[in-house]
Formats: sequence, structure tokens, C-alpha cells
Amino acid sequence: FRFVSFAVFVVNTSMPDIVLATLNAKYSHTAFGLRYLLANLGPLRNRATLLEFDIKRKPAEVVSAILEQNPRIVGLGVYIWNIVPLTGVVTALKRERPDILIVLGGPEASFEEDQPEVCRQVDFVIAGEGETAFAELCGQLLSGRRPTQTFIRAGHASLDRLVLPYDLYDPSDISHRLIYVETSRGCPFECEYCISCNDAPVRFFDLDRLLPEFERLIDRGVRQFKFMDRTFNANIDHAVRVMEFFLARMTPGLRLHFEMMPDRFPERLRSVIARFPAGTLHFEIGVQTYNEKVARRIKRHQKMELIDDNLRFLRNDAGALIHADLIAGLPGESLESFAAGFDRLAALRPHELQFGILKRLRGAPIGRHDAEWEMVYNPDPPYEIIRNKQIDKPQMDRLKRFAKYWELIANRGNFEESLPLIVGDSPFARFMELSDWLHGKVGRDFGIPLRELAGLVFQYLTVELKKDAADVSAVVQRDYQRTAKRETPVFRSPKSKV
Repeated sequence: FRFVSFAVFVVNTSMPDIVLATLNAKYSHTAFGLRYLLANLGPLRNRATLLEFDIKRKPAEVVSAILEQNPRIVGLGVYIWNIVPLTGVVTALKRERPDILIVLGGPEASFEEDQPEVCRQVDFVIAGEGETAFAELCGQLLSGRRPTQTFIRAGHASLDRLVLPYDLYDPSDISHRLIYVETSRGCPFECEYCISCNDAPVRFFDLDRLLPEFERLIDRGVRQFKFMDRTFNANIDHAVRVMEFFLARMTPGLRLHFEMMPDRFPERLRSVIARFPAGTLHFEIGVQTYNEKVARRIKRHQKMELIDDNLRFLRNDAGALIHADLIAGLPGESLESFAAGFDRLAALRPHELQFGILKRLRGAPIGRHDAEWEMVYNPDPPYEIIRNKQIDKPQMDRLKRFAKYWELIANRGNFEESLPLIVGDSPFARFMELSDWLHGKVGRDFGIPLRELAGLVFQYLTVELKKDAADVSAVVQRDYQRTAKRETPVFRSPKSKV
């Protein structure tokens, strides 16, 4: 069955003993981790069902759907985006059916010394790669043997022994949703803001076994692959072989999304990247900071002198789409340092410049800097920084507003021609002025209809920056029409109401 915000993968027609469930950030996302758990249940697989919801679903509706299956065990995946509603789901499940055994897994539950409240409401928590541990636990529970240990540290799975989950993507997934894949697990780096720093070493799947699975997905109609590898270009031989596999099987509409380190694009990798048709490759590239002292402080090991050259190659000589990340609020980075890094990255013209705010993720060692740099975080998800030694709360609030307005105006491509008129040759300072002005005008950084936003951009350019109204009107109209795909409102003068 398929609904706007609810999907059920039916393994058998009888009532299952095991329900695997989670709340995805969007309906278009798929629960990759739960598919791995289901695929590796062995003889219990035909006694299990996978339910997927999105975070728009009310907890009561999720609970009702789970209870309709009358399970004995419920396995839930908890993440930063779903921990609040999922806590409500757990509370209601335990209230209505205290006999159901709840097993929790996922990044938010993986650190025994830093657990959310929801972990105290469930029966078991599995930390780490839980495919084998979950199957073993379910086997024990269904045979009437309940382990005394409630926190199970699973560690690393043996990749060669895992059953791959790709046959669990059904035709509706392939037609309407993101298809997640992976060729490796772990991360070779120690960046302290990221929980992947705890997941060394990098381990690679056998490509002779894996690539035929990808070929079957292509044959079934998959055209968008999102790779979950934390650093796809950690091993250049591995990366080149995967890319050459897809290059040999190019079909119309094929899109590949990878996370890449910005300083690891040697000539062999560049050569294969340059052969892909424009728009096929989407690279998420974490620059994070250009401040070398800050990078060393947080153990972000990257060669700054290679970053700009690699990004220029990707932007000018390859057809890849570039999503480049910076993080504001890192320990020891001032507002002026961040602004300089922003301008430097903006000059390289990535298709998206993602302006992120530092988060203190559970299990991430960034907390060791709290005392020295006076780092104060919000205790509630998504755990964003409130202030630090060099950026006080009012300034941090300005940065957060900037990030949201930048997403609306720049990253979504709504104002492709208007944006250069706004930022000129000083992107950070000029856009901060717009951000402050917008906040004063509308008092919010969300829920602004595109038509209203276009009017505000027109007003800012003509009234505040005193640009020619006729020229600006033509630019804003083209931007609006390109995005809205309908007749554009006419902006007649800088004094007109918009």
C-alpha cells in the first residue's frame, strides 16, 4: 500500500511478529538501514514487515498503524530529524501495549553515555551496525529467552557476510523515491563535529559482488542513486571503478550523488568525472572552514591549497553539480574569519553553498572544546550552537537567519539573476544587510510565498540599493517566471506596493 506519508513493505500476508518502522524526513526518502535489518533477518525475514512514515504523520497515527500488525517486537530507527515525534510514538506504544518489546537503533541511540530520554522507555538499544545483532536478539526474544543486557554494542558488521538489501526496493520506491546505496562504511577522518569520526577504519564492499546489484537496479528502472559513503573518494581506485561502471551504463536521466572530500581529486579521478554528461554527477563537498587553525583544532585534515583548484575544475571543466558546505560556530572561528571563508567559497560559484550551523551531535567529540571556547548549545534537536566565546547570541541569531534566507534566495535557485545584484563583490556583507532588512520587514525566515519574496527582493534592490526600477523589474520577473512557471506580476516602481 502507498499513501502520501506512509508506506508498508509487505513480506508475507500473515500478521508479522516483527515490525520495523521509522519516520523519514520526507516521503521521498527511504529507510536504508531498516531494509538492511530486514534483509539480514535470516529465517525470521518472513515473519517481519517494514513500515515507513514521514515526520508529518501524527504519532497516534503511526502507533495505530503499528498496532494493526499486532507485532511482538517493534524495531525503530531514531535520528536527529525524528527523535521528537518518535519519542511520542514510543510513549504511546508502551502505554497501549506494554507487552510489545521495543528495540531502538540509529545515531541518536548509539552512545550509552549520551542517550536521549526515549532510550529509557524502550526494552533494548542496539548501537552500531545492527544487522547481525538485531537478528540474534529477535531470535532470542521469539524463543522466550530475554537477554539481561539492554544496551547491545554491535560494532562493525562483516560486509562480506551481509545480505544486501537492494531487492527490497519495490517498484513504487523506484518510481517515486530516493534509492540509497553504499560501497563502503566508515570514515578515514577524525572531524570532531561528526559522529563518523568514531567509525574508523573505512571498509569497502567487494565490488565484484556489489556492482551486479547496481546493474539489476538500473535494469529495474532506477535512475537516481544516492551513495551513503561518508567519503566516496577516500580510495581513488575504488571510486574510479564505481564511476566507470556507471559511465559504461549511461542512460537518460541517470543521476549519481556522492559525498566527497574537497582536496582529493587526482588526475585519474578528474579524468573519469570529466567524461560524464553535464548534470549527471552531484557532489556534496564539505569544505567546512578555510581557517587552518580552526581546521587543525577540530581535526579536520585537508589541504587548503588544493580545495580551490579542485572546485574550479568541477565548476568550469566538468559538468558536475556542486553542493559545498561551510559550518558557522566552530570553536575559535570569529565572524570575520567565517565571512572571509564564505566570500572565498562564493567566488568559486558552487551551485549550492550550504551555510550550516554547528551542532553538537550525540557522541561527537566536539564537546571537548566547550570550556575553552565557551560553547553553549541548545539541548533540544537539532542541538545547534547558541553562542560561543567569539560569537555572542545576537550575532549567532543573525547567522542563523542569514542561513535560512540564503537557502530561500540562493540555494533554491529562485533568484539566479537577482542574486548578483544583491551581493556584488562582497557576498557575505551584502547578503547580511539583506538578511537584516528582511527580518525587519517580515519578522520570519520561513513560510514566505515566492511571490511575496520576489516583491521583497524588488523592493530591496530599488529602494535600499537604489538600482533602476525598470532594470530590476525585468530581472526579478525573469527569475519569478523561471521558478513559478506562470505569468509574472509586474513591479512598476520602487514605491509600488509589492
